[in-house]
Amino acid sequence: MQLVPYVVVIPLTAAFLIPLVGKKIKLAGEILSGAATFLLLAVSFLIASSVITHKVLVYKVGNWAPPAGIPMVVDGLSAFMLVTVNIVAFMAAVYAIDYVKKFTDTWKFYSLFMLMLSGINGVLIAGDIFNMYVLLEIAAISGYCLVAFGTGPDELEAAFKYAVMGIVASAFILLGIAFLYSYTSTLNMADMASVLAAKEPARVMQFVSVLFIMGFGLKAALVPFHAWLPYAHSSAPAPVSAMLSGVSIKVLGIYALTRILFNIFGMTPAISSILIALAVISMLAGSVLAFGQSDIKRLFAYSSISQIGYIALGLAIATPLSLLGALFHLFNHSLAKSLLFLNSGSIERMTGTRDMNKMSGVLSTSPVVGYTGLVGAFSICGMPPLGGFWSKLIIILACLQAGHPVLAFIAILASVLTLAYYFKALSPVLFGRGRRDLNVAAGKRISFAMAAPVVILACLSIVSVAMLLPNPANVLLKDAVAILSSGKDYAGNIMGAFK
Repeated sequence: MQLVPYVVVIPLTAAFLIPLVGKKIKLAGEILSGAATFLLLAVSFLIASSVITHKVLVYKVGNWAPPAGIPMVVDGLSAFMLVTVNIVAFMAAVYAIDYVKKFTDTWKFYSLFMLMLSGINGVLIAGDIFNMYVLLEIAAISGYCLVAFGTGPDELEAAFKYAVMGIVASAFILLGIAFLYSYTSTLNMADMASVLAAKEPARVMQFVSVLFIMGFGLKAALVPFHAWLPYAHSSAPAPVSAMLSGVSIKVLGIYALTRILFNIFGMTPAISSILIALAVISMLAGSVLAFGQSDIKRLFAYSSISQIGYIALGLAIATPLSLLGALFHLFNHSLAKSLLFLNSGSIERMTGTRDMNKMSGVLSTSPVVGYTGLVGAFSICGMPPLGGFWSKLIIILACLQAGHPVLAFIAILASVLTLAYYFKALSPVLFGRGRRDLNVAAGKRISFAMAAPVVILACLSIVSVAMLLPNPANVLLKDAVAILSSGKDYAGNIMGAFK
């Protein structure tokens, strides 16, 4: 349990060290961020292995006993998310080594990147709801700045829209926390769950649930709360887009909402129905809107909205099988979408544009980008035998098992639409005859630092199906499912660990 605070301490220390030495040592940002994310990846695996053995790890900040003190808590769900986040963060940090050279004062980029990562990791281990909110804000504000890092008009406009929508979301969340605190007189999430379990259902809890669904729904970009995402994800630097789509919307939105609804409130039929409606709309609207995109990053952004719908659908059905499919799809989408956004940065460097109508022959120009891009796209589309196929199949089977054949049909339809718009948009980009004026004259070959992360993410997307086989990764995934399936039993497990 002594390792638990390091997932916040390491990136936070790097975030403050980088400005101190970045002005004097040119490669300080690259070295410190690379070392920090590598250490975080190692620590997250060590924590995950400990969670497999001990089930719950609790670190008492200042040695103050909960619920009065501030605890850091890691269970199967947060350990699973920590591993997912820090895989993507390490790959994005390595990719950024060469990508961000086009910016001046790159140490500012790395400092903000580390600050965002500390906030995201902090949300995952927060044991009380107010500190979860504070850490969520640290990650969000850093994200606003990173979206605007290019300082062009598009970047500044996107960051402004992202910030405005983020502030609205934060207001909903903070108001919900205030009502929840006034009703339970505690901020510790396990203690809060115990208090709510002992009280009769109150109308104020319905209001709080709606506030959290709106607030965290905005953070997750569920339709109709999605308007900020296509601007922010398409305008941000490629490593930031990979983090935003790969892990940020899942941690700040999906994870936080899921933790509260399942483990503090307890999933109810009314909340389930609301989430199912939002999930279905997101799946279909994201797919339909993606058809009209010519900007490759906006295409990937709308695809993220659709795939978040799949995750929300699996969570909303709330059976063990659907929860397995949702978490497995979260992992697969994190890998594949991060891969695609990193590749979009490479394609933009080679062609000098993000307009898919002005690019072609990427596969022949750069086989690494072309073939890894195919792996990422096939996983998102649900093509066998990639991990995305199995996670979607599990969600569809869970819909049928739960007696929702219409939802299973919608999930299949959304997958067909995904395949259709990816095929329509990316076929000429990858397989078209290369244009010398774009691919050679304007283009730059990608470096090893930009190629290695996408190759590793592609390999992980191929072998992720092994998580369904008996091995430690499968145990961790099952532990994460068990945490959600147990509902408000979370309170007893965590309170026992406090002692």
